[in-house]
Amino acid sequence: SFIMDSAHERRTLYPKIEAYDSGMLPVSDIHSIFYEQSGNKDAKQTALVIHGGPGGGISPFYRQFFDPEAYRVVLFDQRGAGKSTPHSNLVDNTTWHSVSDIEKLREHLGIDKWVVFGGSWGSTLSLAYSEAHPERVKALVLRGIFALRRKELLWFYQEGADFLFPDAFEKYLEPIPVAERGDIMSAYHRRLTGDDAEERKKCGIAWSTWEKTTSRLFVDQEYVNDASDEQWADAFARIECHYFVNAGFFKYDGQVLAEASILEKHNIPGIIVQGRYDVVCPAKTAWDLKKTWPSAELKIIPDAGHSCKEDGIIDWLVRGTDMYKDL
Repeated sequence: SFIMDSAHERRTLYPKIEAYDSGMLPVSDIHSIFYEQSGNKDAKQTALVIHGGPGGGISPFYRQFFDPEAYRVVLFDQRGAGKSTPHSNLVDNTTWHSVSDIEKLREHLGIDKWVVFGGSWGSTLSLAYSEAHPERVKALVLRGIFALRRKELLWFYQEGADFLFPDAFEKYLEPIPVAERGDIMSAYHRRLTGDDAEERKKCGIAWSTWEKTTSRLFVDQEYVNDASDEQWADAFARIECHYFVNAGFFKYDGQVLAEASILEKHNIPGIIVQGRYDVVCPAKTAWDLKKTWPSAELKIIPDAGHSCKEDGIIDWLVRGTDMYKDL
């Protein structure tokens, strides 16, 4: 029952909309986060969109996963990402700072409970937040599940995914001397946080290109070219690497999966949308999440990879937000 065929007609994104409000919320002595609101400000349902990376920042098309009549949609850039300031900053930048930032944002906007939506790292932070504050979450719509377990990180950044993308992996290895390739993440971390600006730039682009190249079932060159935006790549690579060498700042490996039992206990409904051929966040993590949170619906998309821009993924994310719009 988990495997979805594509017999039904696939849903597509809602039309483009503009934000009706945006602002900067100071969350610490150093950090201010950018947020925006779109959709229907009087809607009875509010959605919070949690972006990926960490460090990826928000994109306007995230607004289009929601019925603009039925939802008030809140997007925000996590610390150091997108339009949040200071850009690419790693000080006090952890999972738990983000969880507390989300609470500050919720209070600032006067929201009681919301539907939480996130993919990839966005699914990790959605789970961490919902497990810490279950009383604030009506439902979860998650995609491309990532728990930051050591084995997931090693699969993608050390050995595993290279068996499928040896060509792209070779380019990812290029900035790292052979002697340091026994621990590629640490080697990148040293360079991304080091004093050599040229090396930092080169590593930011190489790290980001590897993830972009492997994100779709069919490599999308235009999408890959986005990684050459130096400012974006710097924050994306630095913040990701900072989180990954620190095991996501979790208390123990696999914490968000084990503690999903909290969601079950609080009867929080959810849908998990997972590409069968997701190389970045392989389906096993989604499968493991379903085991600790059995009431969630797991949809495995037979012709998709990791990206939320793939047709089969869009279909079930839109169906998911529709399912919860009157909750």
